[in-house]
Amino acid sequence: MKVYPNVLCESGMVDQEKLTYHFQERGLQFGDGIYEVIRVYSGKYYLLEEHIDRMYRSAQAIKLRLPFQKKELYEKLDYLLDVNNIKTDVKVYLQATRGSALRDHVFPDVEANFYAYVQDMPRPEALLSTGVSAITLPDTRWQNCYIKSLNLLPNVLAKQEAKENGAFEAILHRDQTITECSASNVYLVKDNNVYTHPETNQILHGCVRSRIKILAAEANIPFYEEAFTLEQLQNADEVFLTSSTAEVMPIIEIDGKPVNGKTPGKVTRELQKAYQRDAHLIDTPNVQSTSH
Repeated sequence: MKVYPNVLCESGMVDQEKLTYHFQERGLQFGDGIYEVIRVYSGKYYLLEEHIDRMYRSAQAIKLRLPFQKKELYEKLDYLLDVNNIKTDVKVYLQATRGSALRDHVFPDVEANFYAYVQDMPRPEALLSTGVSAITLPDTRWQNCYIKSLNLLPNVLAKQEAKENGAFEAILHRDQTITECSASNVYLVKDNNVYTHPETNQILHGCVRSRIKILAAEANIPFYEEAFTLEQLQNADEVFLTSSTAEVMPIIEIDGKPVNGKTPGKVTRELQKAYQRDAHLIDTPNVQSTSH
């Protein structure tokens, strides 16, 4: 997919072909950094404040000083869309690392490296309509998954195993308790109630997850932040996942077994529509949005 030429970095806006960092870069050598992925619909950010707040929380958690104050970063991200003339559906990827310095586990006294770029990202409308399959795998990640860090090798391996098994996503569990997916949060629906793992250090506190909690309340859908087991997942009425790129995605098959007759369920459909209204993808009368 197309990556747009103008990239925001710590020193300003540069052409992507001219953006280079030293080979002794701490993100490269240690995974010593954080990132965010922000959805843009028709040239407008969705949940921008939520993503930027989370990025600063992640930075604080790893004692990383970002090169911009929040207000300045908002302005620069708006300019990033303007300078690339963005009018369509894209994603903006942001990354910050502890900088470039001689390799040493101890923090160097250098400026952070930062960049943000724009990439085309059409909505996955066909999959949103039909639903997707998933597999289940043990969660082998570290204990601080709430930090959106660059240390993603376990996630990458899980996602690759899902692909090799013809699935869209891998649902992870620790000692039979479901946490989340390799790149998304996951939800169980039982008797019209929605359940998802609570916001602990073992999951990423998803921006879409937080918004879905609000949208469920507005739609009078009971929403419980309670952990559930692999067995409960296998007996769910509906299952879905959320992320900035997958939106509200129905899961219709898990480990080769159908969910709800391999058909997206009514609660999932209702939350899909609520998300679309909130993101101004469909008519949204009397609905407030937190988009920037």
